[in-house]
Amino acid sequence: MALLSLLDVYVSFGGPPVLDHLNLQIEEGERVCLLGRNGAGKTTLMRIAAGESAPDTGTVTIPDGVCIARLTQEIPESLPGNVRDIVTSGLRDDDHSEDWEKDLRVDDLIARLGLPEDRAFDALSGGLKRRCLLAKALAAKPGLLLLDEPTNHMDLDSILWMEEFLLEQKIPLLFVTHDRAFLRRMANRIIELDRGKLASWSCDYDTDLVRKEELFVAEERQRAAFDKKLGQEEAWSRRSPGARRTKSNARMEALVKMRAQRGAMRTATGSAKMEISEAERSGVRVVEAENIAFAYPGGSPLIRDFSLVLNRGDKVGLIGPNGAGKTTLVKMLLGQLAPTSGNLKFGTKMEVVYFDQMRDQIDDNKTVAENLAGDGDTVLVQGRSRHVISYLQDFLFDPSRARSKAKVLSGGERNRLLLARLFTKPANVLVLDEPTNDLDAETLDVLEDILVDYDGTLIMVSHDRAFLDNVVTSTLVFEGDGVVTEHAGGYTDWRNELARIAVAKRTAAIGNAPRPAAQAKAAASTAGAKLNNKERKELETLPGKIEQLEAEQAQLSVQLGDPEIYKDGGAKAAGLQKRLHAAEAEHSEALARWMDLDARKDA
Repeated sequence: MALLSLLDVYVSFGGPPVLDHLNLQIEEGERVCLLGRNGAGKTTLMRIAAGESAPDTGTVTIPDGVCIARLTQEIPESLPGNVRDIVTSGLRDDDHSEDWEKDLRVDDLIARLGLPEDRAFDALSGGLKRRCLLAKALAAKPGLLLLDEPTNHMDLDSILWMEEFLLEQKIPLLFVTHDRAFLRRMANRIIELDRGKLASWSCDYDTDLVRKEELFVAEERQRAAFDKKLGQEEAWSRRSPGARRTKSNARMEALVKMRAQRGAMRTATGSAKMEISEAERSGVRVVEAENIAFAYPGGSPLIRDFSLVLNRGDKVGLIGPNGAGKTTLVKMLLGQLAPTSGNLKFGTKMEVVYFDQMRDQIDDNKTVAENLAGDGDTVLVQGRSRHVISYLQDFLFDPSRARSKAKVLSGGERNRLLLARLFTKPANVLVLDEPTNDLDAETLDVLEDILVDYDGTLIMVSHDRAFLDNVVTSTLVFEGDGVVTEHAGGYTDWRNELARIAVAKRTAAIGNAPRPAAQAKAAASTAGAKLNNKERKELETLPGKIEQLEAEQAQLSVQLGDPEIYKDGGAKAAGLQKRLHAAEAEHSEALARWMDLDARKDA
């Protein structure tokens, strides 16, 4: 049964159509990811699907009894009441369940989402606010859940928890996300909104990228052929054919139609053209922290006994729960906050640019151009003077958008504006606090490329696993209780390291465990017996077998830590888990056998 049907839906706000006679149908069991560039109309489509607004033309069909709930991209600045009040407000008026059932549902959601039920909503962190709003949406027992950038402002643990929760609940989804790891794990169908049209891809995200590139190449080839034909016809018309015979008149009419067709074509939005204005190189040693700690008066230590040497060119990512102290540590490393104990040494010629996740550096009452250039009309980029409108076009702002007030910008556009502003400032130390929020995938790719090529020092707070993997060279992980550990590589490297440590501990535990009574009895009965030729050969081969099984266990643990293997509903993961248990049993048996043979080899 279709949970939602959109037929011939058209929406325009005065310019080119945002939704151009598109059709969409979502079936039971689907988890559909909606992709598209910032400003393409994704939120408009979500509002129409939720019944919050109506299309100019077209029909929206929702079967009787199907409830659609939506988690919005924006977190309200203020909502009256505590957590329990907010979650309870999500209950439907047409829900005829008993009051005790409703109360039980609210209690269950608050407990499962780890929410402080008596705390005021306004006092919550951004991540807890989003959890609370998710609980409110789930309280309605939706048949289809709409999620608009659900991972924004959520820490990594919360994102991983939400993935597990939504997969476990098997709620049909229509969601918009910039988090590629979340997309890979959650989506079983991908749709993309581009220039008002909707394309559907029943495949995984990586296959989608390949197909989209092929489609783009084919489109460019067709456009080039069309433009060539149009140019030939224009040249023919300028020669002013003298005889206006029927054939010539038909050709002129066809030319008029081609001109109209070309005028109606909407070219694909190009990629942003970002470049960072780099300052004079800093000293080789940027900052050295030696056993630093920090605690606010009367509070528990946020950071304990932390040491770090940050050199020029290092790219460091910070991972940890909201409120763990990531921003506090960044401020200490920049000299903006003094540690309560320990020593900090700073290098020379540091020019720092700070990207604030709350976007407070943008004045909503000024235009986009004024936020960038003030009262002037030029900006200085890499020592070159650029017209502000031309520079903003590099960040995908057309001239009309550049002259509009900043308060009308979407989240992704605000993010691009702040990047455009910061990248005009010369820097050799770049600090980015959640830079990926709201950015579309294409802009993320461009930002990744310039950060990888950046010669300065990068400190980045992010919960975007794919972005961390592609950019940083080391990761600082907030383990809790003020403990911060450093790991080489990005998020996946850290998870792989944890898997290897877990396997090593498990192997050591198995090796030190007392042997079962049957094994002990068998060992005792053969303790004095010499090894025969077959057993001596077996003893020689067992270490290699044990090493091979340990390597296989480590590899399986790494694979099970990859979110991508769960996108088929968990079938592949179940197979890997089964093989891991078998490998562990084989390893235990081989280890016990080796111990017995080794004890007898000198007999």
